[in-house]
Amino acid sequence: MDYFRSMAAGPSPSAAVIQDTDYPSCIAGWWGEVNVAVHKGLGLKGAITNGVMRDLDVIDDGFPVLAGSIGVSHGFVHVLEIGTVVNIFGLTVAQGELIHADRHGALVIPSDVIPHLKAAIETVVFNEAIVLEPARQKDFNIEKLESAWAKFETQRT
Repeated sequence: MDYFRSMAAGPSPSAAVIQDTDYPSCIAGWWGEVNVAVHKGLGLKGAITNGVMRDLDVIDDGFPVLAGSIGVSHGFVHVLEIGTVVNIFGLTVAQGELIHADRHGALVIPSDVIPHLKAAIETVVFNEAIVLEPARQKDFNIEKLESAWAKFETQRT
């Protein structure tokens, strides 16, 4: 319960980052229907692990898990430490660090760039729209691509 209390007490939004110390010989799935539902119910938004994920057909929607593998096994899965620095496939994460994770992977966002993050995201979205908007039109062609790409090249940073 100490682990779950720690998860419930953390800032929101947050994600669980769990290092499976059996890696690379992980066999038992911590992340499955029960733990996804519990963590989601406690307000967490997702999880990252080098361990095993299971129950893909019945886990709650809206709780992404990046896992090292998929397996069918239950096992003697237990928490050894809480709040320590972990290493997930070379990504070192300390408690409280800002992470970005999606289906492509995860990274820690350095604290010195956080104040500039919103403006950087807005710049990327704005610049990509220069190409994406015309590309998604029915009358899109190579001439429209050339025009959009030229504008994109002059405006992007």
